[in-house]
Amino acid sequence: MAKAKSTLKVVLPLLLGVGLVWYSLSKISIPTLIQYFKDADYTWIVLGVSLGILSHMSRAYRWLFMVEPLGFKPKFGNSLMGVYAAYLINFTIPRAGEVARATILKNYEDIPFDKGFGTIVAERIADTIMLLLIVCIAFFLEFEFIYTFFKGKFNSTSLVLVGVLMFLGALLLFLFIRKGRSKFALKVKGFVFGLLEGALSIFKMKKKWAFIGHTLFIWAMYVLMFYVTTFALPELQNITLAAILIGFILSSFSIAATNGGIGSFPEAVVIAFSLFGMADDPSRAFGWIVWSTQTLIIIVIGGLSLLYLPIYNRKKSIV
Repeated sequence: MAKAKSTLKVVLPLLLGVGLVWYSLSKISIPTLIQYFKDADYTWIVLGVSLGILSHMSRAYRWLFMVEPLGFKPKFGNSLMGVYAAYLINFTIPRAGEVARATILKNYEDIPFDKGFGTIVAERIADTIMLLLIVCIAFFLEFEFIYTFFKGKFNSTSLVLVGVLMFLGALLLFLFIRKGRSKFALKVKGFVFGLLEGALSIFKMKKKWAFIGHTLFIWAMYVLMFYVTTFALPELQNITLAAILIGFILSSFSIAATNGGIGSFPEAVVIAFSLFGMADDPSRAFGWIVWSTQTLIIIVIGGLSLLYLPIYNRKKSIV
């Protein structure tokens, strides 16, 4: 039973990704998509890729602050190559990259697996909080647009009813987390308290402000990477801030839906941009351009990292 469950966790996201790739390419002809790639301004694409690399470098450096209190001083090179190797491995088996990264750090930096993996999980908690923060920022900055959009879809009575249901849902969730004793309730409770514990642990770090600064920088680079790449296509150069934020949020969530966002990333962009009346073809092409260029960099640097790690650490191996 456990083996079947593990297999499904690997196979289902992959099948979903393949299905979404087929769906996406059925909505835009391959010659049209290729033409968008040919006509794109690669100055902006290269800038977007560079911002993505800067975010990954900052992520690798940020992790050093987490292990320092544990008594370890790993090399930045090992941390950076561990990050890229993890991203690459996540394309094959979801979340296997985190395990691989902790294993790499154990092999080359003598950091116990449990401690290394614990810091990586804490990193993910910090990133989850940042993504939720961006969602809140988008909501407050574009409240009028969101309100107008839903008002156009529903009447005032429906909106009030939705608001009441959301409030009751939040109240029930609070009571469920507080009083629940089922296996699922305990998992939800563990997740919520894990987020809180992870957030509070940041403020106990010796270099907490440096950690917070790098976290803000990482996510600023993510958003900027997404934004500047829109200039590569003339059809998207008048895109609004609301479209950028909603597109970034949906595409970020799409990465968790399939292996590395394969198939789901372009379609998430189409869904977001269509809310703002943007044409499907350039939106879908943009999604494929962003996803494919960032994925190519991960494949190249991640593959080279796996090959170079033993060479980079050969002196340690000899000793």
